[in-house]
Amino acid sequence: MNDDAREASIAFAAPLIALTLGHVLSNAVRTLPAIAADRLGHDLEVTAGGLASLTGAYNLSFAIAQVPIGVALDRFGVRRTSLGLLAVIGLGAVLAAVAGGASGFLLAQIVLGLGCAGMLMCPVTYAAKRLSSARFGLWSGLIQALGNCGMLLSASPLALLVEAADWRAGYLACAALALAAILLVATLVRHDPQPAPTASLGADARAVLRLAASPALRGVVVLAFASFAAAIGVRGLWGGPWLMEVKGLARVEAGNVLLLATVALVVGPALWGIADRRIGHRRTLLGIGHLGAAAFLVLIALGGPGGPFGTLPTAWDAATLLGFFFLIAVQPLAFAATRAAVPPEMAGKALSGVNLSFFAGAAVIQAASGPVVAGAGLASGLLFLAATTAACTLGYLWLTRPSRGPVSPPAR
Repeated sequence: MNDDAREASIAFAAPLIALTLGHVLSNAVRTLPAIAADRLGHDLEVTAGGLASLTGAYNLSFAIAQVPIGVALDRFGVRRTSLGLLAVIGLGAVLAAVAGGASGFLLAQIVLGLGCAGMLMCPVTYAAKRLSSARFGLWSGLIQALGNCGMLLSASPLALLVEAADWRAGYLACAALALAAILLVATLVRHDPQPAPTASLGADARAVLRLAASPALRGVVVLAFASFAAAIGVRGLWGGPWLMEVKGLARVEAGNVLLLATVALVVGPALWGIADRRIGHRRTLLGIGHLGAAAFLVLIALGGPGGPFGTLPTAWDAATLLGFFFLIAVQPLAFAATRAAVPPEMAGKALSGVNLSFFAGAAVIQAASGPVVAGAGLASGLLFLAATTAACTLGYLWLTRPSRGPVSPPAR
C-alpha cells in the first residue's frame, strides 16, 4: 500500500471507528439489565414481567426514533446527528443512575432508546455513502463486530462493577463513555456537505416509511422484526436470569458465560461479512443463520430442568449460547441487502426504515415474552423467541424467492 492509499484508508477508518463507539455504548446500556436483573427488580419493586416491560420501552422509543433519524442523516449529515444523539445517551444514563423507582427508570429507558436509536445507523450510513454495495457487506459486518464489544462490557466487566457497587454505577460508567465518544466524534468526523433539501421534513419522514414497506425491502423488514428481538431477548434480558435462576450460577459466573458467548457477536459479523464477500448468496446466508439460531434457542431450553435430558451442565449452556450468538450475528447482511436495493442518496432513509423493524420487533416481542415467562417459565420464553425467529425467517425467504423477479424502491 502506497502512502496516499494508506492515508486514504486511515482517513476513512478513523472517523468510522469513532462513530462506531456510539454503537458500543448503545449495546452496553441495552444489555446491562440482563446482568443486574435481580437487583433492578428488587430496587425498582417490579416483577420479571414488569422489568421486561420497562426495558421494552427502550426498544419502543428506539423504533419510533428511526424515522426522524433517517431524515436527519440524509438532511443534516452523520456528524451533527451523532453528536446530538450521544448527548441524549449521556443524559439517559444519568437519569437511569439516579432513578428512584419504576417511573424514573422508565423515563431513563425512553431517553436512552431515543439517543441510541442512531448509534448503528451513523457509522453504517457513513460507510454506505462512501462504499460500493459489494464492499459495504464486509464493512457493515466489521461495524457490527466492533459495536458488539459493548455487550462484552456488560458481561464480566459490568457484572464485577454491579457486584462491587450496584447497577447505578454501571449506568454512570456508560455516561462517562458517552462523553468520551462525543469528544472523539467532534475531533475525527468532518462535516459532510449536504445537498439542499428538495422536500419537506414530513415528506422525508413519509419516504422512510414508504421505503420500509416497498417490495424492494419488505422481505428484509419481516426478517428484521424477529432478528434483533431474539438476540436482545437472550443477551439483554433473559440470558442472565436463565443462568442465575434456572441453572444456579452466581452473578460473575453467569457474566463469564455470557462474556464467552458474546465473543461470537464480535467475531461473527466480521466472518459473515467475509462469507458474503467471497461466497455471495446473501439470501441463503441470512436464512441459514436465522433458522440455525432458532434451533440453538430450542437446544438451550432443552438443557434446563424438565428437559428430555435433565438439567445439563454449564458447558451445555456455554456451547449453545455460543452457537446461537454466532448464527444470529448474520444480522449485518440485512443492512447489506438494504444498501443493495437503493441508491446511495437514499441509504440513510432505507437503512433507518429497516432498523425501525429491528427495534419495533424487539419492543413487541420482548414485551410479549414477559407474560410467557411469567406464566410458563424461562424455557418457554426461549422457545417463544425461537418460534418468532423461525416464522419471520420463513416469511423473508418466501417474500424474496427468485420467482418474484426484480423489484425497485419507490420513487421519492
